[in-house]
Amino acid sequence: MNDERPVRIDTLDSLREHLQWAIELEHATLPPYLTTLYSLDPERNPAAVELVSGVFVEEMLHLALAANLLNAVGGTPRLDMPEMLPPHPRKLPHSDLELSLVAFGPEALEMFLRLEQPAAPGAPPEDEGYETIGQFYAAIEQGLRYLCATLGEKEVFCGDPARQVYGARFRHTAGALFAVEDLESALGALREIVEQGEGNAGGDVWDGDQDVLHPEREEVAHYYRFQELKLGRRYQRGDTPKSGPTGEQVGVDPDGVVPMTPNPRPAEPGSAVRAAQDLFDTSYSTLLNQLEQAFNGDPKRLMDAVRTMFTLRAQAQALMALPGGAGPSFAYVSPEARG
Repeated sequence: MNDERPVRIDTLDSLREHLQWAIELEHATLPPYLTTLYSLDPERNPAAVELVSGVFVEEMLHLALAANLLNAVGGTPRLDMPEMLPPHPRKLPHSDLELSLVAFGPEALEMFLRLEQPAAPGAPPEDEGYETIGQFYAAIEQGLRYLCATLGEKEVFCGDPARQVYGARFRHTAGALFAVEDLESALGALREIVEQGEGNAGGDVWDGDQDVLHPEREEVAHYYRFQELKLGRRYQRGDTPKSGPTGEQVGVDPDGVVPMTPNPRPAEPGSAVRAAQDLFDTSYSTLLNQLEQAFNGDPKRLMDAVRTMFTLRAQAQALMALPGGAGPSFAYVSPEARG
């Protein structure tokens, strides 16, 4: 990563603040990905479901790695708070990139391509107001290297190792959730996050892992997976960002997409739609609590969070089957209102 720009993250407190922002950034991608995924009929659009669900699972992995990074430097990951779920459309934290809740289609694909866009060669690290997620993580890497050089690794990596979450298997990805305990493992976590999103540092379309669902080929980075859906073809060996995908066709059946009003608002109190939205929102807020507990010393709660994900899917499908383009609004429900 380029680090010629003056270091902006030059204190441990600033590093912890930015790693909490990383958690908020990774979480902010989840509602848009989930909404688009829920809108797809898996029987009529299996390829699209596979691609979008694979990206979502890896964003969950990135969230967990960001929490491990924050814990490693003595911070406290926070997820169960209203600020995590502002109304959509919203901005990606500390950026101008806009996120919306929309059904699968051209608008969703363009949003995801913008979100996962690779940083331009030589693009500077940006600790705030970043244009690409890669530049934000480059600023964190720059800060980590600077603080380790000036304070020493032991001073920087002062967190309780027992708070690290690792070893969990994430379906649909070869990516690994591992403990962060020193500069080497911290840089590995940053590399995993960035390369799964935008491809490896060589400008390839691949993220460096084997494709779990298709072991005969390498795994395509998120940005290029959305290009596959946009252009209707898979990448194959020998393809480059310039050539585009030249492999087998990827079809999308528009009749296998549930119509949904973009950026749904909470419906009228007492309506069937509102009851279904409230049920979903309560489950999603519970998920945030389970993740927060998992990252704060109770790692077994990660399995509770996985079970909640299955509940959310069923609740979202029931909600989106209601008339009138109903969809989840991802509104925060306070702990005392969760029942």
